[in-house]
Amino acid sequence: MAEDSYEEECDYLFKSVLIGDSAVGKSNLLSRFSKDEFRLDSKPTIGVEFAYRNVHVGDKIIKAQIWDTAGQERFRAITSSYYRGALGALLIYDITRRTTFDNIKKWLFELREFANPDTVVVLVGNKSDLRQSREVEEEEGKSLAESEGLCFLETSALENVNVEEAFLVMIKRIHEVVTQRIASDNKSNGVATSHVNGNGNGTVVPVGKEIVNIHEVTATQPVSSSSKCCFQ
Repeated sequence: MAEDSYEEECDYLFKSVLIGDSAVGKSNLLSRFSKDEFRLDSKPTIGVEFAYRNVHVGDKIIKAQIWDTAGQERFRAITSSYYRGALGALLIYDITRRTTFDNIKKWLFELREFANPDTVVVLVGNKSDLRQSREVEEEEGKSLAESEGLCFLETSALENVNVEEAFLVMIKRIHEVVTQRIASDNKSNGVATSHVNGNGNGTVVPVGKEIVNIHEVTATQPVSSSSKCCFQ
């Protein structure tokens, strides 16, 4: 991300998470979306990493903060803090490994246990470029998504197919949920502005000031320069 793009003023900071088994391609999906990069020699994520990207939705600029964690069981201790404040999630499996698809319900259960009930979830079948090795049919992914009320896409981080679309579907739906909630909160408290403070009590906060977590949303919060290596 160019320096001027990084410094671009934003209206909202939305946290989202990537979840799924190890080696389903979470890190490469994030790298493709945030930096338009793909690494064939990508190594397993250790602990937690995150990246940012600014996205325009209507007349708003949203800074998407996307967290990526290791799928290995030994990192489960970070679970609750990882999900805290997340507005959206990409729930990812590898179409060439049926076990990663079979584990989706386990991940979904964990997400619903620790995340906010309104968290937007997009089911992603990754590695669609490996068609000859497919073990999970696209219709199976669609059927699961429909039964659980999720959005669904198949992606290829390698070929850059539907990667942008998967993240944007999530971010745009988050924006819809957030603006509806803010409008509802403001209406119930007689507030005509578009921002609510961290206590959710309808107090007006000027544009450009931090709004601390109305469960999920943070608006216009500067990020330390030490994190800039994570950005596009």
